[in-house]
Amino acid sequence: MTTERRTEHIPSGRSRTHPLAPPAWLLAGLRPGSAPVPWAAAARAGIAMAVPLAVGFALDEPEYGALVSMGALAGVFGDTADAYRMRVLNIAVPQAFGAVGVAVGTLVYGQGWLAVAVLTLVALVSGMVSSIGTVASVSGLLLLLNAVVGAGLPMPRPWWTAPLLLTAGGLFVLLLTLLAWPLRGRQPERAAVAATYRALADALEACGGPQAVYDERRRDVTQALNQAYDLVLGRRARVHGRSPSLVRMLAQLNVLIPIAEAAPAAHLRGRPLAAEIPAAVRELAAAVEEGRTGTPALALPAPHTPSERAIDSALRHAAAIVHLAEPDPYNVDDRLGRPAALRVRARHGVRDMMLSEASWRYGLRLALCIGLAQSLVSLVEVERSYWVALTVTFVLKPDFGSVFSRAVLRALGTAAGLVLAAAVLAEVPRGWWDVPVMMVLAALIPVFSAKGYAFQTAAITPVILLLSDQLNHEGFDLILPRLLDSLIGCAIVLVAGYLLWPESWHTRIGDRLADAVDDAARYVERAFAPVADDAELRAARQSRLQARRRIYRDLSGVRSEFQRALTEPPPTGDRAAAWWPLVVAVERIVDATTAARVRVNHGAGPPAAGEVERIARELRELAERVRSDRMPIRVDTPPEPAEAGVLAPVHHELAAARAIADPS
Repeated sequence: MTTERRTEHIPSGRSRTHPLAPPAWLLAGLRPGSAPVPWAAAARAGIAMAVPLAVGFALDEPEYGALVSMGALAGVFGDTADAYRMRVLNIAVPQAFGAVGVAVGTLVYGQGWLAVAVLTLVALVSGMVSSIGTVASVSGLLLLLNAVVGAGLPMPRPWWTAPLLLTAGGLFVLLLTLLAWPLRGRQPERAAVAATYRALADALEACGGPQAVYDERRRDVTQALNQAYDLVLGRRARVHGRSPSLVRMLAQLNVLIPIAEAAPAAHLRGRPLAAEIPAAVRELAAAVEEGRTGTPALALPAPHTPSERAIDSALRHAAAIVHLAEPDPYNVDDRLGRPAALRVRARHGVRDMMLSEASWRYGLRLALCIGLAQSLVSLVEVERSYWVALTVTFVLKPDFGSVFSRAVLRALGTAAGLVLAAAVLAEVPRGWWDVPVMMVLAALIPVFSAKGYAFQTAAITPVILLLSDQLNHEGFDLILPRLLDSLIGCAIVLVAGYLLWPESWHTRIGDRLADAVDDAARYVERAFAPVADDAELRAARQSRLQARRRIYRDLSGVRSEFQRALTEPPPTGDRAAAWWPLVVAVERIVDATTAARVRVNHGAGPPAAGEVERIARELRELAERVRSDRMPIRVDTPPEPAEAGVLAPVHHELAAARAIADPS
């Protein structure tokens, strides 16, 4: 082991720059993402929002067309899933919440302080609902957004007209989304499984090479596995009985796990694998994507070491399963367990929401900001005041990133969007010309959303202004009030939603990382737990696999929290950056444990008596140290342990982690 393996790039973006240059945390938010252009989503968005507007003009009811387009805009927000069944949930469920929201807002339109009280209560419910999960988060967002719009804009009468029109727009997006379902019903799941094989091939190709490259490829495998299991198991939870196609995809995913387990052992050898091995995995990816069956033809080199034997055995078994037309439906385990029925998960989600301190805290935080925004515009004359509360809602959304940076990026994105909106409102005649303009602007929303929050805001702003103009007919006079309202909303969030809540200034990485270290201790114990017979061996292996997958999921969550914290201004972002080496160290401890288990399975000697217990005890001590310390101190050259045997790499990585957490 060399100290060169311990050198790790910390993606904090906090390098020394010119004194007048913008801060790194702001530049991180303004740097466009590298995601590919979602052409299909862009086309759907353009059609879904332009067609209702055209129908409204044709029927001489432009207000109705604008409301349907607003509902379509909400559907465009929810059209983010890959699997078609998930798209139904992601679009349809939030539409129902949005319909309730606009109905409530319409009923309190022009009611003064009653509207303030009702919107504050809706904000509390919206914030709490958002904590349940992804679909609930979008649902809570639409509940509050539509309530604010209904309370701030004159809606057609009777009261049920606006909910009906908005829902029609969302259902139109859903219809466009599902047009390809008969032809591509299982394609998203199959493509996700194939992508996992390709990610694993890249990781095998990186074995024996630079540590940083291998770590990145292994994380790509974890992300691909998470996505594929989520898609396949999520669909299986809604299928009664055993679906042969889903069983086959689940079996193809499961046989990847032994190869992924053997990869760390191969990497620790320090020599690249034969090129035929990653090439064979890529060939299996093509077979998965094309649905090929038959007899596989593998040309693999003869294995010599325990890690090579492990990969060879796992790869040959994977090839047999991939090409098998009908795997045994009762011999396929779910690794992470089959998800509970949707109604059961919903019931548990509501129960957890009501009992969660974090859920109540976020709900109260959002309610406070919305209450202040609505109180302000009730006391001070602000034109079209609904925009203030809309800004608060978008900025304070919990799963969009840092509150502080979002407030700043929202102001910048709104300013950029208003420049485009000003050009449209000043130069484009109102009427039928709005239809092609809307088609272009709406198509930009999915494209810009993939680039970052500021870009998404810049794309959405002119669309909302154009639709609002169909309802209030203010034209160019909308521009400056909207900028002022956005700045007011951002200021409310920064004060009442950020500065008044000390938890906003601290990162949760330490606590979440400590939980992952505790899980790693349990994983070490499970990996080398004694077994009495074959049945216990199978149960122990499955338990170990589940534990390992959960650790990597937890660490993925830590990484997401880390990236969010880096967009915070100092000192929060700097504190988060200090945790990075320890995140990497914990991942390597899990990898080294897996590699040791693979070596033992293929001929290496078992650990010495008491060695496993000692490692688990040291990991739990490390977890306690992480919980008690405010911030780790990074060191570049950890001590080399003198341990020998199959667990020597684990001792090395554990010593490195302990040195990072407490170099004294």
